[in-house]
Amino acid sequence: MLREPHENVATVLVDPAVLRELELDLVALDLWVWPVATAPVYVDGPRAAFQLRRRMLEARRGAWDLAADWVPVLVSFGDTWRTGDEPLPWAAHAALWDALARHAAHVRHRRALGGVPRLSVLREREAR
Repeated sequence: MLREPHENVATVLVDPAVLRELELDLVALDLWVWPVATAPVYVDGPRAAFQLRRRMLEARRGAWDLAADWVPVLVSFGDTWRTGDEPLPWAAHAALWDALARHAAHVRHRRALGGVPRLSVLREREAR
């Protein structure tokens, strides 16, 4: 049985006050931020965001209560981290965890990746 093609992503709760700054920091590393409420992999994004945030908060039994209003996002890895169908290199994981650590006061996450259906970044067409 073959597994459906998927995207490895980190699920992160982000303080909305720093979402733009975090996104700019991550995109410089070819790491892409997808707010769950608008991610193309969810039929009902706002509901998925609510459920995901709730699950993450409840799993920490009060330790993450300050993140009750934060934005759940998926962070995916860009093309520079990929080598065909090979697994992501550990350097990709390290780059992500290091970047999130620099924003530790404004993000909450588990150091693990999950899988979602493939996400695609729209690229500008090059002028010929």
